[in-house]
Amino acid sequence: MLANILGMYGRRVTVLEAMDTLIDFPRGVGLDDESLRTIQTVGLVDSVLPHTTPQHIMRLVNGSGKVILVNNPQTDEFGWGRKHGFIQPAVDRALFEGLARFDNVQVLFGHRVEEVLETADGVTATALVSGPDGEVREHMFTAQYLVGCEGGKSPTRKRLRTTFDGESPATRWLVVDVNNDPLGTPNVFLGADPKRPYVSIGLPHAVRRWEFMLHDHETEDQVTDPDYVNALLKDHVPDPSQLSFIRRRVFTHHGRVAGTFRRGRQLVAGDAAHLMPVWMGQGWNSGMRDATNLGWKLASVLSGQAGDDLLDTYTSERREHAKAMVDLSLTFGNIIKITNPLLAAGRDAASSVLNLFPSVKSYFSDMKFKPMPRYTQGVLADPGTRTPGRAAARIGGNLIPVRTANSRVSPVGVQFPQPRVNFRHGHDVLLDDAVGNWWSVIVWGNSPKDVLPEASLEKLRALGANLVCILPETQREWAEKSMGEDVLVLGDSTGRMKKWFDDRPTPMVFLRPDRFVAGACLTQDGPATLDAILASMSFNPQPATLR
Repeated sequence: MLANILGMYGRRVTVLEAMDTLIDFPRGVGLDDESLRTIQTVGLVDSVLPHTTPQHIMRLVNGSGKVILVNNPQTDEFGWGRKHGFIQPAVDRALFEGLARFDNVQVLFGHRVEEVLETADGVTATALVSGPDGEVREHMFTAQYLVGCEGGKSPTRKRLRTTFDGESPATRWLVVDVNNDPLGTPNVFLGADPKRPYVSIGLPHAVRRWEFMLHDHETEDQVTDPDYVNALLKDHVPDPSQLSFIRRRVFTHHGRVAGTFRRGRQLVAGDAAHLMPVWMGQGWNSGMRDATNLGWKLASVLSGQAGDDLLDTYTSERREHAKAMVDLSLTFGNIIKITNPLLAAGRDAASSVLNLFPSVKSYFSDMKFKPMPRYTQGVLADPGTRTPGRAAARIGGNLIPVRTANSRVSPVGVQFPQPRVNFRHGHDVLLDDAVGNWWSVIVWGNSPKDVLPEASLEKLRALGANLVCILPETQREWAEKSMGEDVLVLGDSTGRMKKWFDDRPTPMVFLRPDRFVAGACLTQDGPATLDAILASMSFNPQPATLR
């Protein structure tokens, strides 16, 4: 994904892959709305969707099979459903094949990086490559930055000399994947059975996954034996011996986060930066969030548009949310894997009572317990104080528009919604497809050119930002005629944007390439807010080449 983002922005990228080919067996099984939004941004959503199951419902059941919790969120504020099942090898291949679009990106399989030398000017990686004659040769690659995406044992993270705090619970699990799903139910069952907790997941392409918690006395050789696996499956299918097995593998959950994601010219992303327990299906998605956050920042630095300090915000923005997801996943896992019958009975009874309260039931069903990313430090400007690099969670001030707003929760540091809009060149399109993949300044009901001074507009041109006006669809044709070709006019045909702006005293929004809000303010505060944002990213005022 990171190579796709950088390729999209015209940056030269070399991907060094130690393996000879892509992994072809299922791994991650959950794809969320934030990841699909990023996939949409790089233009590969049509290639990925055939390998997904939308609205992947999760049901937590007790040892008797009674449903004690349902997770079925209906929201789509980011343009996509909240949860999707997916086949990771197929989606990974779609991302890999998408790189063929870019002459500036090369992928080299069978290149194992063994040594890295960093200087003040760049990074040189030495990779071992086996030739057709079997002889191993060294190939050297020099670049400005190196990003290690090598998983939990990442050599790059070790070169950063950083901590990797967290825990690795001793509990082991057996994962079993089969073709020709013998159950056919398209969703997820988490079996909180004190005798042996299990997971049963229906996936696209007729794949079924089971996971079984192992007892301490069970060895890996024992539990991967076909007869032993069949015995574990006998309560799930009539005849396990007739299943078409893909793999049987033992794994241990880990919950760890690196102390920093960057030092000098080397960075880490994905499992190299954080190991995520499987319970919330956030391992793969957390890696996508890393790429989404880091991609535009690397592109900005490589183009000379921003200073190297911008890359420090990758850690300050991503680390805390990654830790929050790890903590939530560990907590959720502890609820599921209770083996004490009395504690399990207490959990089941408490769930039955809590389900009687609609607000509590909605809290779980709509996935409100999932911490959404909120950046409080990074490429931001506080809407009240215009402080560069910081943003409080609430909007301060005593102006009447602030005091009378439906919400004083700040939109700065969170993702902007993605409704469908109409514009001159398309109807009923997702917002991101209309505004493009770089910076935008969005104003409700007015032209940015009419509310910003020329000095600010010049800075926005140097940034490469699109000027966008959103207003009711009824006014769109009038605005298109009056605002000129250099302002993108979007018609709010669903009313969702009107409500968003109605709830907040921030009619001007500065939208980052990763769809997070860098600044939001009253229009008269626009120049100061823009200056604070530019200061937070060490902006270099030169013509942008990344639109």
